Amino acid sequence: MITAQPLLGVALHAVGACFAATCYAPQKKVSRWSWQSYFLTQAAFCWFLLPIVGAALTIPNLCQVLAEAPKSAMLTSYLLGMAYGIGGMSFNVSIRYIGFSLTYAIAVGLSSVLGTLIPPLVRGTLLTTFSKTGSGWILAGIVAGTLGIGLCGAAGRLKEKHLSAADGKSEFSLVKGLLLSLLAGVLSAVYGFALEAGEPIADVATRLGAGVWRGNVTYLFANTGAFVTTAIYCLYLHAKHRTLGELIELPAGPGKAGLPLNFALAALTGLLWYGQFFFYNLGHVRMGTFKFTSWAIHMIMLVLFSNLIGIVFREWKGCRSSTKSAIAFALAVLTLAILAVTYGNYLGGQ
Repeated sequence: MITAQPLLGVALHAVGACFAATCYAPQKKVSRWSWQSYFLTQAAFCWFLLPIVGAALTIPNLCQVLAEAPKSAMLTSYLLGMAYGIGGMSFNVSIRYIGFSLTYAIAVGLSSVLGTLIPPLVRGTLLTTFSKTGSGWILAGIVAGTLGIGLCGAAGRLKEKHLSAADGKSEFSLVKGLLLSLLAGVLSAVYGFALEAGEPIADVATRLGAGVWRGNVTYLFANTGAFVTTAIYCLYLHAKHRTLGELIELPAGPGKAGLPLNFALAALTGLLWYGQFFFYNLGHVRMGTFKFTSWAIHMIMLVLFSNLIGIVFREWKGCRSSTKSAIAFALAVLTLAILAVTYGNYLGGQ
C-alpha cells in the first residue's frame, strides 16, 4: 500500500510539467531535417526506447509481470495509445495554422477537462468523489485552471497577431487550426484513459514489488501505441517527399548542425518528454483520495511553466503593455488554480 502524500505528489507533478514545458525546445537547434525526420526520431526515444529502459530498470520481475498481467488491459492501453499518437500529431500541425498559444488553449484546456472528469464518470464514482472533504476546492481549481488556460490562449493570440503584423508573416487559418486542435484535445485526453486501462497491469507489478514505480509498466503499451501511429504517418511523409535519406546523410542547406547533433537533439526531446510522465507516475501514486486530479494538475502546470519559460526567453518582448498585462493576469489565475487543487488534495488526505 502506497501512503498518500498529496503535497509531495503535486511537487513531483511540477517536475514533470517542467519537463513537458521544455521538451520541444531542442527542436529550434535542429537544421537540415524535415519535420518528419525530427518527429520520428524523438518519438522512437520517448514512445519506444525509453519506456522499455524505464520499465526494465524500475519494475522487479518484469517478465513475470508481463506474463501474469491481463492481456485485455495490455491491448486496450495499446489501442488507446494509438489514438493519442494521432492527437499528438494533430496538435503539432495545428500550431502551424493558429499558433502555439491558441493550440495550447484549446487542445490542452479540452484535454484537461476531459482527461480529468471522464474516467471517474465512466467508473460511476464522480458524484461520490465530489462529496468528499476538499472536493469543492478541487472543482474550483479545475474550473479556474480551464479559465486560466483559455486566458493564456487569448493573450498568446494577441501576441502572435501583433508580432506577425510587425514582420508581415502569417499562416493563420482558424477553421483548419480549430478542427485540428479540437481533435488534439480529445485524443490527448485519451492518453489518460490509456494509463487508466493499464492499471490492472500496474496492480500485478505492485504485487511483485514495484512500489511507487508501478506506473512505468503501463508506458510499455500506451507509449508503444502512440509510436506506431506516429511512425506510420512520418514514414508516409518520408515516402511522399522522399526525405528518408536525411536520417543517414544530411541534405545541403543552411545550418551548421551535423547529423550526430540532430540525433542528440531529438534524443534530448524524447528524454524530456518521457521524463514528464516518469515524474507524473511518481506524483500520481501519491495523490490519495483525489488521484483523478493528476491529469488536471499536469495540464495546468504545463501551460503555466511553458508561458513562464516564454517570458524568461523574452518571447513577449515588443508586445503592447495590454498584452503583457493579459498574460500576467492569466498566469495569476493558473497559479490560484494550482493552489486550490493542491489545497483540496491536502484536505482530502487528512
